[in-house]
Amino acid sequence: MTQPHAKSTVALVGAGPGNPDLLTLGALRALQAADVVVHDRLVGAAILDLIPETARRIDAGKEGFGPSTPQADIHAAMIDAARAGAFVVRLKAGDPGIFGRLEEELDALDAAGIPWTILPGLTAASAAAAALGQPLTARGRNGALTLLTAHDMQGFADQDWRALARPGAVAAIYMGKAAARFLQGRLMMHGAAPGTPVTLVENASRPEQRLHAATLATLPAAAAACAGPAVILCGLAPRAARAALPAIKEA
Repeated sequence: MTQPHAKSTVALVGAGPGNPDLLTLGALRALQAADVVVHDRLVGAAILDLIPETARRIDAGKEGFGPSTPQADIHAAMIDAARAGAFVVRLKAGDPGIFGRLEEELDALDAAGIPWTILPGLTAASAAAAALGQPLTARGRNGALTLLTAHDMQGFADQDWRALARPGAVAAIYMGKAAARFLQGRLMMHGAAPGTPVTLVENASRPEQRLHAATLATLPAAAAACAGPAVILCGLAPRAARAALPAIKEA
């Protein structure tokens, strides 16, 4: 690794969930120094507006079950620009180390002999929980937190459903809208109560943010109502709605 603002290097930078107030100072400094920015589709417009006009932008968007930039093309864009003497920012929504293909990109940079640095960002689950007015962990409720993806390269991803179905368990589920019925079925099959609180936070932290309070029984309908990217917080309800939900008791 090397200093993030040196030429001929790549900084893999977390842009956070989209609100520029949640961008780290390190991320902002890297953007201001960038010669080339290779950015994801989900990076917020307000973050992209911070990129200097002198920097070249490369849109490397990916969309689940939709048009996507091949990962090999992203690797080539970073490596070619760095070899040409540019300071390259690989800008990823949220935190690059959480479901951001960070390992693949580091391997490609290492194989090419390109120095790199990582500037982590705030992951969407943190912003989503803040929008609910809820902590992700709480004494007496959950001593563990699971971050999981609903699908992988093979399709819907398998998980430790029995642990996730336990009363009091809290999980932040990324890329889960299309898998909502699968998630519902697996959790209920392993003992989760239909009344388990579930909240979908659409466009977390952005001006168009929306909360979809639901239960496990109504999860598929709530997911269908989300137009934008959403984090599913299983086991959490918005603070104002918490008292209205039935108590979940261990059988």
